[in-house]
This record gives sequence, structure tokens and C-alpha cells, in this order.
Amino acid sequence: MTSTIIPGAEPASFKGGNTGILVVHGFTGNCQSMRPIANIFMENGYSVEMPLLPGHGTQIEDMLDKTYDDFYSETKVALNRLRENAENIFVAGLSMGGTLSCNLAADFDFIKGLVLVNPLLEPSPDELTKALEDMADQGTEVITSIGSDIKKEGEKEYSYNGTPIKPLLSLFDGVGKLFNRLQDIKSDVILFSSREDHVVMPTSGDILVEKLNDRVERIWLENSYHVATLDNDQRIILEGALNFVRRHID
Repeated sequence: MTSTIIPGAEPASFKGGNTGILVVHGFTGNCQSMRPIANIFMENGYSVEMPLLPGHGTQIEDMLDKTYDDFYSETKVALNRLRENAENIFVAGLSMGGTLSCNLAADFDFIKGLVLVNPLLEPSPDELTKALEDMADQGTEVITSIGSDIKKEGEKEYSYNGTPIKPLLSLFDGVGKLFNRLQDIKSDVILFSSREDHVVMPTSGDILVEKLNDRVERIWLENSYHVATLDNDQRIILEGALNFVRRHID
């Protein structure tokens, strides 16, 4: 039996022009957090694919056996769908969505540009990984939620109310492998970094700037937390992302 998708978390697919944007949400979140970005591109006539990653957007039990490879495989499927309608390809991602976006760009050099919002790119400290592994070995499946880190009053992310440990460890493994391949990214990048982020340290963005140098345009967000796409600086992200894509297809 298929679990019911949380209202507002649904994926999106839109056939527009010859420029396409793959939009990727974060860990334990869903398409709601990235819908503003998907919408701004659809409204401006671009083709868009925004998949709902495996185990997300329903109930947390559906995520317990999922891995980073499952999430990455789904982004590749969506990327192939996008290429059926578009030639100029961009990828936009939030948090783990940023990890997946960079992974795609490291694997596929036809990607023209990346739009990243607080991406997770810094490997997990060994002591944190070990602590989580010990908890998993002792039978703990879920820890405290990392979702809805938003400064804007009254705004909420429709994320899970917990964080599944084994998928998180798989994500950490994926980040560790990607870390050594970041220099393979040939795309230009616009990077939106929140000054105050309680989920992903801004040092993840520092790593990307160090690896790619002047191919990264970094914009600091002064009034948003981690889920900045739903936060006070949303307009900065939307306008910046749209202008970035326009500049790279002229």
C-alpha cells in the first residue's frame, strides 16, 4: 500500500522552454520547501522537474530503510526526464538537495549551473558518526528532528518530526565520498548561505568556495536560518536564482 503524500509535499513536472531546472529538496523535508523556486522558474517559462525523494513527504517509517544512493538515483531519473524537454540544464538544491546537486554536477559536465541554498558538503566529524552508529547498534531508529529551522514567524516546513539514523549515516557517507570530487564540478554556482544556520554550518559553503574559487558567486543571507527558501530572505534567493540562470543562457 502506497503511503499518502503530505498535502503540499507533492512533486512537480512542467514542460516549458529549452532551459530546464531540476529542483531538489532536503533530508526529511519534501517539495514544499523548494516549491517557491520551482514556481518562479515555471512562471517564467522554464521546464522544471521537482521529484519527491524516496521515503520523503509521507510518513517517517517510509524513510527508515532508504539510503543516499536511493535519493541520488531518483535525482538522476528526474534529470533524464528533464533532458527530454530541455537542453540547457541547471540544478537547484537545498541542504541535502545541494549535496545531490553537486554530486550530479561532478558526474555530468553538461550541467550549466548550480543554485545552492545551505548545501551540506562538509564531512561529518568521526565522533558524531561513531555516536550515531552506536545508537543504531543499540536499536535506536530515530532521533530529534532537524526540520523547520526557520526564523520567519509563523512559517513552517512540512518536514518529519524526527531524523532517521541509518539514512542519516548513509547521507554522511555520501557527503564524504563527494568531498573528494568537488573539484570535478565544472558548472558555475550561485551559493546562498545563511549567517545563522542550526542544521548545516556555513563552513560547508566555505569548502565549495575553496574548491571552485571564482566559479562560485556567494550571497549571504542575513535574516534567515537553514530553510531559507521559506524564510525572510526568500525574495533574495528567488531573484538571484532567476537572474543567475538568465545570465548563463544569454
